[in-house]
Amino acid sequence: MKLSVAVDHGVTLRVRHRPGGDGRPFLLLHGLRSNARMWDDVADRLVAAGHPVYALDMRGHGDSDLPEHGYDNATATADLVAVCRELRLTGALLAGHSWGGNLAVRLVAEHPEVAAGLALVDGGWISMVDTSQGGPAREKVVEMVGRAHSQVSGMTAQTLREALRGLHPTWSAAAVEATLADLAEGPDGLLVPRLPLEKLLSILESMWEDPPARWYPAITVPVMLCSTLPVQVPMLSDLARKWVAEVEAALPQADPRWYVGADHNVHADHPARVAGDLLDLAATVDKPASERP
Repeated sequence: MKLSVAVDHGVTLRVRHRPGGDGRPFLLLHGLRSNARMWDDVADRLVAAGHPVYALDMRGHGDSDLPEHGYDNATATADLVAVCRELRLTGALLAGHSWGGNLAVRLVAEHPEVAAGLALVDGGWISMVDTSQGGPAREKVVEMVGRAHSQVSGMTAQTLREALRGLHPTWSAAAVEATLADLAEGPDGLLVPRLPLEKLLSILESMWEDPPARWYPAITVPVMLCSTLPVQVPMLSDLARKWVAEVEAALPQADPRWYVGADHNVHADHPARVAGDLLDLAATVDKPASERP
């Protein structure tokens, strides 16, 4: 079921909703240059376990509107608040992937009534810092993002579909098609990214200005950390360990779950395991505080 929620200035966001049972609802947030469909394989398992699921397309992503402005963390968080109010989501289980994890941290910090538990899926700790502090240089990130943004331009849907199947042999057909949904087909039959580069860079700029660590002191709910460990790239592996260690130090209730060698899109790589970890979070939230880890 697809829902439409008006946020501000005539902008409408789309929400994929599965009714589920009487368990706590899940709200699932996608990452940058992604969409709600990437959660489908996980969402199906959560619903089977009795939980209603809402997966949101942020502005400029998926089936949501592509307005001219509003590509920053503050606006994205305000959009999330509007969606939660419209859907009457309180005491939910909030899961955010990558940039969506960063937004989830800020949302829970500013509006604690929204979530009873928080799952950060290879995000929620992404900090755009200088190389001297252990992260990629700003210029390098912009260069890499621009290159990745242009790589798919000029490809046909079938060419990209075949490339994704080769790169991600464990992905379901649904995950492959979800990735294709990030692009639009031009009149010549060639693909272009749906989110224009300038809007993508606007979000990245906001990520520099709004590191998630600033919001950690306000987080009081149980937190699940689902982090990939890219052992094939030692520098990235070291950075992942550093970021997760910082979250654990700031959030005593954090429960780390490592996905060694998994792709950044870990919810597509290992949907059954991610769903299992999210259900563990649901079980933790519903225990008395004295019985929690």
